[in-house]
Amino acid sequence: HAVLGSSLTGPWAAGTDRIYLAMGCFWGAEEIYWRLPGVLSTSAGYMGGISPNPTYEEVCTGRTGHTEAISVTYDPAVLSTYELLKVFWENHDPTQGYQQGNDVGTQYRSAIFYTNDEQRDLIERTRDAYAKVISDRGYPAITTQIGPAAEQIYFLAEDYHQQYLYKIPNGYRCHANTGLALPAIS
Repeated sequence: HAVLGSSLTGPWAAGTDRIYLAMGCFWGAEEIYWRLPGVLSTSAGYMGGISPNPTYEEVCTGRTGHTEAISVTYDPAVLSTYELLKVFWENHDPTQGYQQGNDVGTQYRSAIFYTNDEQRDLIERTRDAYAKVISDRGYPAITTQIGPAAEQIYFLAEDYHQQYLYKIPNGYRCHANTGLALPAIS
């Protein structure tokens, strides 16, 4: 990892967690997460599609079914899964379907692929809490795809995509968002 000095693929110490998040262009999403205390590693990749070993060019055609996603490995004793999900919901617009801002296509859809039941339960609870907040402000329904990571394969994106905004600090960042906060949940 060009920023954190860690491996992109592990192995990871006992007690760490991993989650896969798709919130539009993976360059900006990865940058948001590598800055958080408790994040051990991030990477850019492709997930949720049907083609094996897709390339960026193939994903951009919309025919592979993949979304641009990031892998986030974190220490839940330092960064809670709730805080990680709060960053997710607040840093993109989960109501836009197959786009984020001006980025349009299946590869820009919102998705979360969880790795354990605790994550799944918290994802559903935070989604429901955020849906109430945005609905009260007139936004349409959340379209975020939620599913188990075990049913998908995460394909690491090409090297030039990894920590892209560290290498090219003035590079493209698209993160449409609602400007609304996720409330605390009990």
